[in-house]
Amino acid sequence: MDKNVVGWFEIPVRNMDRAVKFYETVLGFQLHRQLMGPLEMAWFPWVENAVGSPGSLVYHTQYYTPSENGTLVYFTSPSGNLSVELARVEAAGGKILQPRTQISEEYGYMALLTDTEGNRIALHSRE
Repeated sequence: MDKNVVGWFEIPVRNMDRAVKFYETVLGFQLHRQLMGPLEMAWFPWVENAVGSPGSLVYHTQYYTPSENGTLVYFTSPSGNLSVELARVEAAGGKILQPRTQISEEYGYMALLTDTEGNRIALHSRE
């Protein structure tokens, strides 16, 4: 197999403005908002044919509900050191559930947090 298994991810939100502000503040990049009928999306930036999977925040009153108990998405630290992004979480309205923790020397570090919508997400970096 020469491709990653995950092709796309969606993170449910209750309030798109609040969620976009949280992710843009913590991760330090801009999301692209798109209205598709009753479905509203805010796409994370991606590069065609690069390693990793593109994805989006998504709002729909009937089909998407944020949860701390669902699938866990790991975001790669844009700075290369997740301590940078973790320092922004609480000021952006999120909560750190598990601080920066070493996975192993080979795989680096991870941390768990909840976003402003109640979703549990993770951050990862090699440093």
